[in-house]
Amino acid sequence: MRLTTLCYVKQNGKYLMLYRCKKEKDVNKGKWIGIGGGFLEGESPEDCLLREVREETDLTLTSWKFRGIVTFSSDGWETEYMHLFTADGFEGRLADSCDEGELAWIPESELSMLPMWEGDRIFFGLIDRNEPFFSLKLSYAGSKLVSAHLNGKPL
Repeated sequence: MRLTTLCYVKQNGKYLMLYRCKKEKDVNKGKWIGIGGGFLEGESPEDCLLREVREETDLTLTSWKFRGIVTFSSDGWETEYMHLFTADGFEGRLADSCDEGELAWIPESELSMLPMWEGDRIFFGLIDRNEPFFSLKLSYAGSKLVSAHLNGKPL
């Protein structure tokens, strides 16, 4: 099983998004996602969050919120437990480039037009509704979402 973090940084009605386009073997290739990555040995979710955001964006978060746990199951990759965060405060200047892809501030009104995982749209909705801390399970067959459960109940 894999442990990861993902963060949606928001400022002035825009989200900082990452278009995954640089790695050949990338399950997220061609999709827009938040900022994050895998835990290193001994890291807490917050440790991983802060390190990944700094490594990918050069930004240092100053205000963030732990929003939920997203469990990804699939017939094509190992189970992943993603720790989902939002952030609304940071210091520093956005990096000019990122090894993972292209960084861009996307207006909230344009997010629905971006190529994303179907499940990402679900947890974006939960974030927008300010859902209390949640557990979301997303099951995929290949790249198709086949089921979603919020706090143990089917959506």
